[in-house]
Amino acid sequence: MMAKTYRIGVAGLTHDHVWGNLEDLKASDNGQLAAVADPHQALLDRVVQQYGCAAYPDYREMVDRESLDAVYVFCDNAQGAEAGAWAARQGLHVMVEKPMAATLQGAEGLIAAAQAAGVRLMINWPVVWRPQVQAALEIATSGEFGAIWQLTHRASHGGPDVECSAWFREWILDPQRNGAGVLVDLCCYGINMAQVLLGRPTRVTAVAGQWLQTAPAVEDHAIVVMSYPHAIATAEGAWGQVGQPVTGYLATIWAERGSVTFGPGRGGRLWRTTAEQPSGEEISPPTPAPNMANGTAHFLWALETGSEVYPLCRPAVCRDTQEVLDAAIRSAREGVGVSLPLRSAEHDSPVASLWK
Repeated sequence: MMAKTYRIGVAGLTHDHVWGNLEDLKASDNGQLAAVADPHQALLDRVVQQYGCAAYPDYREMVDRESLDAVYVFCDNAQGAEAGAWAARQGLHVMVEKPMAATLQGAEGLIAAAQAAGVRLMINWPVVWRPQVQAALEIATSGEFGAIWQLTHRASHGGPDVECSAWFREWILDPQRNGAGVLVDLCCYGINMAQVLLGRPTRVTAVAGQWLQTAPAVEDHAIVVMSYPHAIATAEGAWGQVGQPVTGYLATIWAERGSVTFGPGRGGRLWRTTAEQPSGEEISPPTPAPNMANGTAHFLWALETGSEVYPLCRPAVCRDTQEVLDAAIRSAREGVGVSLPLRSAEHDSPVASLWK
């Protein structure tokens, strides 16, 4: 039996990650880009010229007029949760770009909508599809190293002025639409990984500051400390880094009998340290399976087979990631540690700038 061809509509084009995902969809054997929706005509024109699909100024019109199986969501984090929840209520499967929302309230609303409609929801984390990340997580959780007691994760780049299009910069520097600044943009990666490796922390403490950027409303450097009864995790984020040093995206998973360290990019590197190799050894990660090659391949594979998505991409894990982000924003703003779980009054309040 031939696999079904899934017709995909894209809600939002202002998140720069959309372009790589459109290329992956174009190359897919069982996915078809049916239509896109965005209020910016220049972005619609670009997609139509490159991919020849239908284009609409509003995602609701797109869904009403097109026969779709699923929707990809690549607008700002606040609207993304709303658009994803609306699409789910129309009976469409949803893939939304990380972290999934601007607030915990938005994340929980998106999950509730997908569950009520009985549709699939996946959160796409670009780093998941890097071979060294998949290999590191497999090594760390295989039991070879014993219990994990620490994760250190640093994510950094040149910042929105260097890395982002004008469309992306418009909302990534807006705390209402993004959720915060670098805390949400880059610290989220380490926070998400910690949820899979260590679970939900008991306490979150964060420090954030404006040290290099000029945008008045958001932080450009941050560190989040997640405390557990027998472990600790840190997630650092920085805008304003010069170049792409190996420490730009660097993480180490520390365990009882060894550690594994992995570096940036798809061509990134992987090191393993054990008692037998105390100075560490570099190893080559295997090529990912076809269903682990990119977000589109994995999402369509999950739809076709009914399989559960990769742990970092699961709604429940990403909901807990969002809870830590909300706690970190409060901690940095108020200068206090925040215990989890958050009370409803803490995560129902609107997003506020860390600096006001």
